[in-house]
Amino acid sequence: MDTETAEVIDHDVTTITCVCGNTVGQDGLIQANSQGIPVHIGGDTPIPAGLAKWPEDEDLYTLCPSCGRVYRDTVIEETGTAPVAFRVDVTAGRIAEAIRVHWGLST
Repeated sequence: MDTETAEVIDHDVTTITCVCGNTVGQDGLIQANSQGIPVHIGGDTPIPAGLAKWPEDEDLYTLCPSCGRVYRDTVIEETGTAPVAFRVDVTAGRIAEAIRVHWGLST
């Protein structure tokens, strides 16, 4: 099986075009932890229920909330390529709830 790879410009995670076609400017991409759960970016503010804590090792991933593909940021930054690291279910469970919380905080 071939590894799926998203398009990315240079080594910039904000320029990912997911395999499904989603981008930061379209339906958005979300910073996530190594399980694909969206992380809280609020610094010292309390972590909202549903979101994961910002990883202490700053090992960040980028989650496509449209299709569930997850990309590892360090691979993109180091190689300039964006292979899919893994996929998660964005329609139900903890990840779906975290996506709703994330978008609720963004509005």
